[in-house]
Parts: sequence; C-alpha cells; structure tokens
Amino acid sequence: MVTANHLIWVPVLPFIAFVVNIFFGARFLKERAAWLSVATSTVACVIALPICWAVFRGAHFANDFTWLMLGTTPLKFGYLMDPLSATLLFMVTIVGTLIQVYATGYMHGDPRFSRFFAYVSLFMSAMLTLVISNNYLLFFMAWEIMGLCSYLLIGFYFEKDSAANASKKAFLTTRVGDIGFLLGFLTLFTAIGTLDFAQMNTLLAGHVGHTALNTGLLSMAALFIFCGTIGKSAQFPLHVWLPDAMEGPTPVSALIHAATMVAAGVFLVARSFSLFMLVPNVLPIVTAIGTITAFMAAFIALTQNDIKRVLAYSTISQLGYMVTAMGLSGLGAGTFHLITHAFFKALLFLGAGSVIHGTHVQDIREMGGLFKKMPHTAVTFIIASLALAGIPPLSGFWSKDEILLSAFGSGNYLVFGVLLLTAFMTAFYMFRLIFLTFFGQARNHDVHAHESPALMTLPLWCLAVGSVVIGIPGSPFMHHWFQKFMAEMVHYPEYEPSAVVMACSIAVAVLGITLAFVMYLKKTTWAPAVAKKFPSFYRLSFNKFYFDEFYVTYLIKPFHALGRLLFGFDANVVDGGVNGTASVTMFLSGVKQWIDTYIVDGFMNFLGTAVYFLNSVTKRFQTGVVQNYLLLAFLGFLVFIILELKLT
Repeated sequence: MVTANHLIWVPVLPFIAFVVNIFFGARFLKERAAWLSVATSTVACVIALPICWAVFRGAHFANDFTWLMLGTTPLKFGYLMDPLSATLLFMVTIVGTLIQVYATGYMHGDPRFSRFFAYVSLFMSAMLTLVISNNYLLFFMAWEIMGLCSYLLIGFYFEKDSAANASKKAFLTTRVGDIGFLLGFLTLFTAIGTLDFAQMNTLLAGHVGHTALNTGLLSMAALFIFCGTIGKSAQFPLHVWLPDAMEGPTPVSALIHAATMVAAGVFLVARSFSLFMLVPNVLPIVTAIGTITAFMAAFIALTQNDIKRVLAYSTISQLGYMVTAMGLSGLGAGTFHLITHAFFKALLFLGAGSVIHGTHVQDIREMGGLFKKMPHTAVTFIIASLALAGIPPLSGFWSKDEILLSAFGSGNYLVFGVLLLTAFMTAFYMFRLIFLTFFGQARNHDVHAHESPALMTLPLWCLAVGSVVIGIPGSPFMHHWFQKFMAEMVHYPEYEPSAVVMACSIAVAVLGITLAFVMYLKKTTWAPAVAKKFPSFYRLSFNKFYFDEFYVTYLIKPFHALGRLLFGFDANVVDGGVNGTASVTMFLSGVKQWIDTYIVDGFMNFLGTAVYFLNSVTKRFQTGVVQNYLLLAFLGFLVFIILELKLT
C-alpha cells in the first residue's frame, strides 16, 4: 500500500533514470532508454496519485530532517503535501508522463536519443522536487537544476546556431530573475528567521493587519521573489527567451511551456501567497505585470506564422492571465488556470509536433487542408483550442471565467476590460491557426502529410479528455470545490458567480472564432487588407514590439563594446582610434596585462610554489621505514597526553 513515506521516491525514480541513461544509455540501452524514463515516470505517478487523493480528501503530510545549522537556526529539508503541492503533483506526474510517451515516438531515430531522455528525466526529477519541497532553499536548488535542463534541452540540436543561441538566451535571461529570487528568500529569512513554507504561513497569517513584522523588508522580499516569477514564467520584460525556446524538440516545448518550467514561476507566487497577502502594496505591481504580459503576447500572436511560436506567445499570454489572478488575490483562480492550461497547452504543443512530424514544415502559410490527412491530430488540436478560447463546458472556460470574475468582483474594471480583449484575441489567433492549418486548400503541394503513429496520437487523446474534464472540480457542477480546497491553505477573497462575466467571456470567445472563420476561410482578402490599413499596428505585432532589437542595441552591443575596450580584443580600435580613444584603450590594455601577470598569474604561481615547498618538507617524513612511523606516532601520543594534562 502506498503511504506518504513513499513520496521521496517520486523525484528519486526519474533521477535514477537520468543517471542510468546518461552513463549507459547510448552504449547499452539505446532505444530502451526511453522506456526506462517512461517506466520510472509512470511508477512515480502511481505513487503520487494515491497521496494526492488523500490530500484532496483532507489529509496533510509533512516530514523533514536537519540538513545544517545556520547559527542556532536549523535548516531542514523535507517534503510538504498540502492542497497546493498535491494539485501540482497531480498535474506534473500525469502530463509529464504522457509527454514522455509521446516523445518516444517523436524522437525515434535521433542519434542522441538516450541523452534526450536523460535530460528529460532530470528535468522531471527537479520539477517534482520543487513541487513537494518544504522550504525555499530546496525549492531554489530544484529551480536551478530546471534552469540547467532547459539550457540543455532547448539547445539539444546545438549544431544549429539558432538552437545554441536560444539556449544561451534562455539561460541568461532567466538568471536575471533567479538572482532576484535568491535575494528575495534571503531577505525573507532576515525578516522572519525561517525558510520553511509551513512556518512562514503560520507566522505571517498571525500578523495580517498588524505591524509587528518589518513590512518594508517583507515588501522588498516579495518584490525580489516575484522577479523569479518574471524570469521563469516569461513575464514582461523578461519574456523574450520563451519564443526562441521553440528551437528545442517539440516534446521539450510541451514540457517547458505546459507542465514544468513556466508553471514553476506561477507556483512560486502561489507558494509565497501568505507573504503577498501581508504586503498588499506589492499586489498592484503583480497585477500590472501580468495584465501587460497577457495583452502584449496575445497581440504579438495575431501575426506570427510559425505554428510553435504562435503557441509560445499564447503561453506567455496565459501565464500573464495567471499572474494577474495572483495579483488580484485570486489564489484559487490562478492555480485553477495553471492546472487546466497544463493539459490543453501540452496537447496543443504535442499536436503541433504531430503536424510538423507529418508535414515537415512549421509555417502555417504552407499548410492547409490537413484535417482529412491527420484527423486524430486535427480533432484533438481543435478540442484544445476550444478549451484555450474559453468555450463551455471545456476546462479553459471555467478557469478563465474565475480570473475574469476576480477582476470584475474586485472592482478592477480596467483589468477586466483588458483581459476580455485578450480573450477575444486568444480565440481569434488560435482559430486563425486552425483554419490555415487544417481547413481550406493545401497551399504547398510539396507537403505530403500523414497521420502520426499511435504512440504519438494516444497521448493526444488522453490530454484531450483531460482538457474536457479537468475543469469540472472548479465548476458549478461540483460547487467550485477546487477554489474552496485552495482556500483551506491560505484565505483569499471569493466572489459570487456573475452572469455578466460569464456572458462577456462566452461572447468574446465566439466573436473571435467567428471573425477568424470569416477572415481566413470566407473573405481571405480581408487579412492583407487590414494589415495594409493599419501598417503600424501590424509591424508592431509582427516584430514583437521590437523587444529583441531594443535589448541588442541598448544592452548586448554596449556590453560587447565594453568588453572589447577593457580587454583589448579589437586591435583595429587600438590602431585606428581617434581623439584619445587609442591611448585610453592601450592604457587599459596595459593595466589588464599587468593584472594578469602580477595578480592573477602571480597568485597562481605563489600557490604552486607554496605547495612545492610544503611537499619538499613533508616528503622527508615519508621514509618508508616502519620504525620512523612508530616513533612519530609515539611522539604525537606524548604531545596529546601533555596537552590533556595541561588543560585539566
């Protein structure tokens, strides 16, 4: 019988698969490496689900051990199974396992097959550790391992410059947020003296409305922690890494954008929710960042033509929705959308992978008429798109409606209006993608599409079922059980269902789908006409608000120039400088050379000389004569006895 004591095996089993695959996969396991990863993930899922079910029924599990002492404060590592961690564990184990089954067919024949599954297993192990961790330090360690895995998986095809650059971009961009996260939980430790989640919740819950704690320090901690969310969950202005992450294999996109990495950022805010509730002055910042991100990414997605990039910007937009919900004190709404989104967005990415696998193209302008050739992919993709657009009774409708209700009920009507407009754009760009891909006439007759094998379509149907039913626990059919379940952990404002909000939500979704149908199936001349009519808006969307160009011009190039200036890499500057630039550069180059010679090299030479000197002294005691060793041992014993007698 599975008990909470078995929970430790949930992250350990994928880690074992990583170790075996990385050392023995390429040489011995070969294609069987995939089944090792799938098997360990499946067993982890089998262990996790009964424990999650127990938590859903009211149980609570926690266990820890002392890792080290920080002064008089013990730092403990362990697991915590509360409503939040049980919900995420349920989602990650199911979706992550289905993605790995799909990847078994998708990656078949790849020369680095076993290495791919080694990285994925490490990714799963890190995410599962993060979900069940009981304190910020263990959480952060798992968070950083996920960052490493994202670098390895996004740059999996590292022989391509685009993939190598994308992996570096993702790694460096998310590090900016990670530094903020590190400073945040260290600041929090300074303020309250603990990194344990349960202790933090108990301590902060008792101070709501009081000033016994340093709220200024807590506000700073909350802002820094939120920086981690901005980086990991691709929020404005650190969202630029996620679209480029499409250079990785499609199962990687599904993992990063649905079940693991980007979910971790929103999960971080949810895990720190008691802190954010205590410092409500930070919540408007969270709301503003989330709302800007949701609208901006949806606006960019309107004109993108790469099937995976459309979904990437859709992910950024939906993450903005979740962050906005958190900023509106909607823990239940934000977490609910995080779970439903994981199922239908994983389905969308895997469906996109199936399309790419069957057509070998990613530009939706080269597709068309694929419904008859790829019926399983098409039907499941449409189900997921309907869920994302918010069509009832699919899961996305219930979770999106809760976020809109949070905005409307709290009186943030501007935010409510922006989110409604975002929902309209979401329905429009998703069905633009569908109509251009699966309907109409084939636009490239060199594309000979075929349906994917059952190993890939079976996970699609499993996720499609999830996209339909996973929203029921948070719907009126179950009396909003999920929202009440989350409120057991941290109290947050709840609002009565509104017919106005529901009607607006359905109306904008239907309007977006209808407009896409007219523009891309009936009146196909309208789309280019609109682009010509509003060229500024079109260029702004198509060029992604010029964020990449801005960062290159004002961050990357200046730092490259500074590097060349300081280290004298560009000899032409020294030879051709004018107005004193050459002399300054030569001087700095000379300083650099002096530092290298006398400080860096000098220090290392000193270490080498010191080690050589110590060796010349100690080697004289290593004579190989047993009598000498006994004499030294006897003398050492005498010294020990003399010191003991003096001390007593």
